[in-house]
Amino acid sequence: MEDESVTPQKPRRRKRHIFLRLDSWIDSTVWNAGFRAAEIWEEITIFFRRFQVKGWKKAIFELAGEGMNLGTAGFVLLLALALPAFEETKGDWRAQSDFAVTFLDRYGNEIGHRGIIHEDSVPIDELPDHLIKAVLATEDRRFFSHFGIDFLGLARAMNENARAGGVVQGGSTLTQQLAKNLFLSNERTFERKIKEAFLALWLEANLSKKEILRLYLDRAYMGGGTFGAAAAAQFYFGKNVTDVNLAESAMLAGLFKAPARYAPHVNLPAARARANEVLTNLVQGGLMTEGQVIAARRNPASVIDRNEKAAPDFFLDWAFDEVQRIAKPFAQHSLIVRTTIDMGLQAAAEESIESGLRQYGESYRVKQGALVMIENGGAVRAMVGGRDYGESQFNRATRALRQPGSSFKAYTYAAAMESGMTPETTIVDAPISWGGWSPQNYGRSFAGRMTLMTAMAKSINSVPVRLAKEKLGTKRIAQLAKEMGVETPIRTDKTMPLGTSEVTVLDQATAYAVFPAGGTQSRRHGISQILNYDGDILYDFSRDEPPAKRILSEKADSSMNRIFVTIPVSGTARRGALDRGIVSGGKTGTTQAYRDAWYVGFTGNYTAAVWFGNDDYTSTNNMTGGSLPAMTFKRLMDYAHQGIELRPIPGIENPLPDGTKATEVAATTTDEANPLPALVRPRSLSSDVTKLLKDVARQLNEAKPLKADGRVAALNAKLDAAPVNRTE
Repeated sequence: MEDESVTPQKPRRRKRHIFLRLDSWIDSTVWNAGFRAAEIWEEITIFFRRFQVKGWKKAIFELAGEGMNLGTAGFVLLLALALPAFEETKGDWRAQSDFAVTFLDRYGNEIGHRGIIHEDSVPIDELPDHLIKAVLATEDRRFFSHFGIDFLGLARAMNENARAGGVVQGGSTLTQQLAKNLFLSNERTFERKIKEAFLALWLEANLSKKEILRLYLDRAYMGGGTFGAAAAAQFYFGKNVTDVNLAESAMLAGLFKAPARYAPHVNLPAARARANEVLTNLVQGGLMTEGQVIAARRNPASVIDRNEKAAPDFFLDWAFDEVQRIAKPFAQHSLIVRTTIDMGLQAAAEESIESGLRQYGESYRVKQGALVMIENGGAVRAMVGGRDYGESQFNRATRALRQPGSSFKAYTYAAAMESGMTPETTIVDAPISWGGWSPQNYGRSFAGRMTLMTAMAKSINSVPVRLAKEKLGTKRIAQLAKEMGVETPIRTDKTMPLGTSEVTVLDQATAYAVFPAGGTQSRRHGISQILNYDGDILYDFSRDEPPAKRILSEKADSSMNRIFVTIPVSGTARRGALDRGIVSGGKTGTTQAYRDAWYVGFTGNYTAAVWFGNDDYTSTNNMTGGSLPAMTFKRLMDYAHQGIELRPIPGIENPLPDGTKATEVAATTTDEANPLPALVRPRSLSSDVTKLLKDVARQLNEAKPLKADGRVAALNAKLDAAPVNRTE
């Protein structure tokens, strides 16, 4: 028994010896490696001590080293910011659109053109020498010397601006301006300037100077709806760009800075004064002598009298994008497009934005506004993308992403109504925390238990957050907003119910138009028909687009409309209440630090989204959605509802002024809160006559073609066979 107990222990001892040896080898190897590394480091240190400097030299080397570190870090940061811009260069950015589109308004009147014809591009070598010199002398004198960014020119511009106490000279090179025209927008942000600089370097590396100059002259906006020097020469002077003289070249070169301000068909004295500055630039830049330009000074250019009508350029830019999307598979790209725009409403919308900015812009410290108006049925009737298209072609109605503030709450409450709640459902207005975030109400106080109708009308912040956290979830709200027509991707973080996820003005108008549509899709569109020049209808919205889908139930839509119509009466949008008892509904929105102010509202006839703010995201002077945006909405809607048959808002009591039937509304009077005189809509046809004509047109369209009987056919045959008497 003893032998059996001793024998099994021998393998275990051998195993222990193996592990001890392995442990010893690891220890010695690690120690030797560390010792050797220390020796190597000491040798390196001793070697570099030979280069050690002392005294004032050490300070220089230290500063140089820190500068290199900071410079490298800054370069990496700038490159990271510029990488999204380089994505734009992957496409065929050289190719110009082959679409040539003539646009008509809703009544068939021509309102503008879009699309650049390739033949309009003239090679640089064929352009007049004085035109090239005039452009370079004014826009970029060192164009052939710099590599895309002109640091000397930038320093000179900064010095001139400092001496003048304002911006009188720009520092962007011609290449930077081309980069902005090709790839970027006119939005004034630091990120855009960084992208612009890197893309300018990229253009210089991939194109010759002549190619850059040719693209710049072909793509720049020149006023009057024209793009490029060749189109501008034809529009203003009625001649080919190769035939323009020095005075005309100077006038064209002066348009690049501010085409709306210096367009000669709008303000000829200003255009001639600007051309005179260009001639001075030619002399100061050493490109011409005073003797060579004196004749152009004494005989300034004259232009063709165009009797110009204002074109809805922001709308046309958006409509042109829509045409290219719809007509891409068509074989023909020379098209006539009937749009939905109403030029009367468009002029009123532009006037409403401009008059508001002119009267209140300085006091509220706000410089820009945007507006989209949609008729019930989806037709876009008016679009204002900014204060001045000539100054900035950036469309703030379709491209500017701005926080909607409390106007986004409509989607949260709509989701609540869809889940079975009603305007009378009670909820607590009390402090709430969500992941360390505790939203506050506008007055930094809480009112306790209240109905959803009261919470919406008073724009309480805690209630939509509570609904999202405890009842709905942010993903459900975001999905509903998308179904209603918000095309911009929506973030689903916890702050989303208060409108922190950016949207566009067009998004808001499209989605809110669901409410007066009875809960179905608004079917927002700007193109009614697309035809070729033979008159063939290639696209018809009513024929080719699917019918509207239901988004909200009738009960949920009625509940929301009941809430909305209280807001202009007793809520935050009292300045947006319409005259003559016209019932409207809507929601205001104001973002953090008063950067954005919104009012999105509707009647049974129209929906309009109004935004005011600043391009550089600076704060306004305490401007809320219930102030200038609501007043602008009222001014436009009072005009739009003159002399038309009113439609009821679905699901509310007494939807029309007299509570029983539709009425024609007369012109409104001046509101004490808004001292500007009310806009008066010119009368054309009464609603009864309009209805009759529409009914006649419908019957004619539905009627079958008449067939000639036998007697008519025989008479026609005799007429064809009869001899024709001819006289010389």
